[in-house]
Amino acid sequence: MKGDQDTKEISPDLGKDVQIQADIPNGERGSALPTHLYKRRWVIVFLFSAYSLSNAYQWIQYGIISNIIMKFYNVDGFVVDWLSMIYMLAYIPFIFPVTWLLEKYGLRCTALVANALNCAGTWIKVASARPDLFWVTLLGQSASALAQVFILGIPSNLASVWFGANEVSTACSIGVFGNQLGVAIGFLVPPMLVPNVKDVDELANHIRFMFYISAGVATFIFVLVVIVFQERPEIPPTQSQAQTRISRSTDYSYMASIWRLLCNKAFMLLVIGYGLNVGSFYAISTLLNRMIIDRYPGEELNAGRIGLTIVIAGMAGSLICGLWLDKTKTYKQTTLVVYIFSLVGMLVYTFTLNLGHLWVVFITAGVLGFFMTGYLPLGFEFAVELTFPESEGTSSGLLNCSAQIFGIVFTIVQGKIIDKWGTLTGNVFLCIFLLIGTVITGFIKSDLRRQKANQQAEVQRVSVMATDVQEGILKERKF
Repeated sequence: MKGDQDTKEISPDLGKDVQIQADIPNGERGSALPTHLYKRRWVIVFLFSAYSLSNAYQWIQYGIISNIIMKFYNVDGFVVDWLSMIYMLAYIPFIFPVTWLLEKYGLRCTALVANALNCAGTWIKVASARPDLFWVTLLGQSASALAQVFILGIPSNLASVWFGANEVSTACSIGVFGNQLGVAIGFLVPPMLVPNVKDVDELANHIRFMFYISAGVATFIFVLVVIVFQERPEIPPTQSQAQTRISRSTDYSYMASIWRLLCNKAFMLLVIGYGLNVGSFYAISTLLNRMIIDRYPGEELNAGRIGLTIVIAGMAGSLICGLWLDKTKTYKQTTLVVYIFSLVGMLVYTFTLNLGHLWVVFITAGVLGFFMTGYLPLGFEFAVELTFPESEGTSSGLLNCSAQIFGIVFTIVQGKIIDKWGTLTGNVFLCIFLLIGTVITGFIKSDLRRQKANQQAEVQRVSVMATDVQEGILKERKF
């Protein structure tokens, strides 16, 4: 890269001295770059959370009433599962062009495209509330799925671009919070709006009303994004972000960045571990209605409420983990502990689901959700630390790509296992892969590059201040 490179040894407590580099132009050597926090950063992150909520709601709105959708459109369960899995499938081929677009044109462009697609998808689905128009509802869901590609990897990027060093994990958690809240509403609202009635015309009216609500909310948020959403602050919030702006404005190469990420062993271990954990969550969310109805017939509303419990508990977990990371910076330790408890929660949920007591399922599902969903922002932020100064959008995109691949595989395989051997065997299948993910997470080397960059900049600032004081004392002595 252009300009000189300062190298300093930081954090010997990580096991050995680590060399980090900070790209600073010749004119800025020896002085800290200007930074500033803007109040509007909170408006930006909550607006992002709002449109992420709208999109995430649509992901699960079919799956949680899958038995009703099967009856209305006269399709089998596997076809209905694809209304959820299309979100995962669309992500895989489009994530790389979308992250390139993010790097090339920035946050505002991706926000506008995401909301345009999301809004279009909701209105297409309004026209699909007829038994012979399943292909139209699939088309609308496909548009919403494509919008998700422009949304899912944004939280860590937005947090780094807008927030201070002691806020980034909390801000990332708020960004993920919106997605989780959308899933929670997706679990709760469709069973309330679409009761399992026999009359097809009445059922069509209920489904159409559900689609109209989605479309109205998506349109309102789209208008807000057009008016309010801003690309980035005029002055960067942190030293690491200031350095990133300089380095990426010189000789940044998207393909070279991808290659460096693929060669980063610690990050690739995280990619696999993240994919196993979040892919399991996707499978559980997609198949939850089938799991509950299989053991507790006629409990569609409670199936939705159990899903709501999983996500609400996960939202609390996300925020607590984000605050904890901002306070302690213990990325590796926190990620590993949360992963272990995700495995424990899945084991408890698996072996209590068949006891015949729904209140037990609510409790165990809440514990599972607290840790499994709470893991989402941890993975994003740990990835940014391991890969700095690479693009947050690119690293998050690779994490999510892994999650979508495992999500599709787990959903298909677990669905087939449930059909043939039952829910217990299907859940044990996921427990095995969560155990593998826990072991993989334990082997990740904690190399917190972003923290080191901020530390080095602070050391430089203090050194400059000390030099200025010494020069002032010498001048006073001369007089």
